[in-house]
Amino acid sequence: MKKYEIIIIGGGPAAITIVKNLKQKKEVAVIRPEDHSMIYCAMPYAIEGVLPFNKTLKNDKIVTDVGATLIRDLVESVNFDKKTLKTLSGETYQYDQLIIATGAEPILPPIKGTKLKQVMTFKTEDDLKKIMDIVDGGLKEAIVIGAGAIGIELIQALNNKNVKSYLVDMASTILPNMMDEDMITDVYKELEESGIHMHLGEKVSKLSGNDFVSEVIFESGKSIKCDSKPLIVFAVGMKPTVDIFKDTNLKIGRSGIIITDKMETNISNVYAVGDCCEYTSAITGEVALGKLATNAVPMGRLLAKNLLGDNRKYTGFYNGAATKVMECYVGGTGLSEKLAKIKGYDYIISKAKFSTAFPIMPFSKDVEMKLVVDKSTRKIIGGQVTSGEPVTDKVDQITMAIQYGITIDQLVQFSYSSQPYQSFFPANNLIAHAAEQAIIQI
Repeated sequence: MKKYEIIIIGGGPAAITIVKNLKQKKEVAVIRPEDHSMIYCAMPYAIEGVLPFNKTLKNDKIVTDVGATLIRDLVESVNFDKKTLKTLSGETYQYDQLIIATGAEPILPPIKGTKLKQVMTFKTEDDLKKIMDIVDGGLKEAIVIGAGAIGIELIQALNNKNVKSYLVDMASTILPNMMDEDMITDVYKELEESGIHMHLGEKVSKLSGNDFVSEVIFESGKSIKCDSKPLIVFAVGMKPTVDIFKDTNLKIGRSGIIITDKMETNISNVYAVGDCCEYTSAITGEVALGKLATNAVPMGRLLAKNLLGDNRKYTGFYNGAATKVMECYVGGTGLSEKLAKIKGYDYIISKAKFSTAFPIMPFSKDVEMKLVVDKSTRKIIGGQVTSGEPVTDKVDQITMAIQYGITIDQLVQFSYSSQPYQSFFPANNLIAHAAEQAIIQI
């Protein structure tokens, strides 16, 4: 029986971050069932042909070059008392410390028809290969159910491959967990104008057909009739991959393994990081959705540093995220206006709209920012950005303001830079102006 100081179950962003930070200071084994670790957010662009398939695969050297042992196998069971685990191949391994980084998997809803051909979810290397093969085989129609970032990116890729494309979501707007409707109206119109058939405010009740899906039926009674062997992809959410622990004493909540602010589980020397965990919002302190690599990576880094002697604590996530919709870049962080209202905050909304460069520059594009401000504390609790150019830097500015409790009074004093190619006129700055508008309202 082979023994390691640390065994990590899973090979995604959190696991990779851990081994890179441990840097050969511990004897570590990473056990993952997949042939490759994937760059998940790049997968739609491989379908579209923007980049080749192999560019979505992470090189194993990012694990092995820092001294970790990579084991391709599936962990079938863990004995926490004996500190052992068994794999599909029949091997047994022993550990001093165990890190669970099993990630999350897409949800396939329990409705009739999901076993028909070419009905699937979208997460793995095999999923990507399958969709690329179906498209290359002459796919005529595709229906993506779920208008979050993955659904939006996938439907654009399929539409750009000249596939008749339908986008369905039970919400009344696209990107419902990232953006408020007032910030996304023009983007929605662009999707429609591109030829994508939009079916928002519709919940799928069943799929009908004999071999392939011939009709997607909604609870409203409306439906989409399919003419020829369509591809149906569900992108409606993720669930933690924790089934192998359900008969153990590991504490698991409704959305993942319960952990402390140091990534500790209820079992000594057993830790959990990333999408398999139950996430807590740093703003509300409540359990919330947060299955993003940008949340998993800092958790992995924190745990690695603590295993080397630090005493860091994770305060929760803010969930900054971004995507590209047609020619528009969009992103959001913290609480949306809709969520702030649901949570009972007494809030105000402020906006600023400038340009990405001096307006006199011929390539200048619009950029708009929306802030959600808690009236009682005058602190930022959320924000969103839309622009003709990438927005992640601006989303991160808002996240930093939320994370460090910066008030609108402090933001108006923000000292910023300006240059014709890179910013609006020196007379104003996007986030400072949005803060000024909030102060005027209060």
